Amino acid sequence: MATALRAPVIPIERVARRIYLVRGRKVLFDFDLADMYGVETRALNQAVSRNLERFPSDFMFQLTHQEVRNLRSQIVTSRWGGRRYLPRAFTQEGVAMLSGVLRSRRAVEVNVSIMRAFVRLRELLATNAELARKVEQHDRQIAVLFEHVQHLLAPAPTKKNPIGFARPKH
Repeated sequence: MATALRAPVIPIERVARRIYLVRGRKVLFDFDLADMYGVETRALNQAVSRNLERFPSDFMFQLTHQEVRNLRSQIVTSRWGGRRYLPRAFTQEGVAMLSGVLRSRRAVEVNVSIMRAFVRLRELLATNAELARKVEQHDRQIAVLFEHVQHLLAPAPTKKNPIGFARPKH
């Protein structure tokens, strides 16, 4: 029996706005994930700490003090709160692993929304890469065309020895 597609628990756009690039990876922060899951950040981090073997460094990492300062300067509205610990950043794989750690129905539904946002973001990046390639190809063609037009518009070379009768100059 097929199930009808329902609207996502969290709109993809809302998830996409919370995805940041840190250390060359697209990540979601623990406080944003906790908000989406409807749990306290402390509770999310406790669940992760009890299952650290599920979160290798390519799934989850803790930000450095410098990264936190840099991100705070980029993010005008602060959602960081008065934290005792540095935030954790979760890659797409780390978010997928969270569904096994947080076992509520909401966690499963939120994970589906988050995975769709990551997939959509990847599709947009691929589309932009293809568009950039086409623009570059188009620019090269325009440059060649421009050179040909400039060559056609250039004045004809003057002849040093004209053919025909020339009046002597006095």
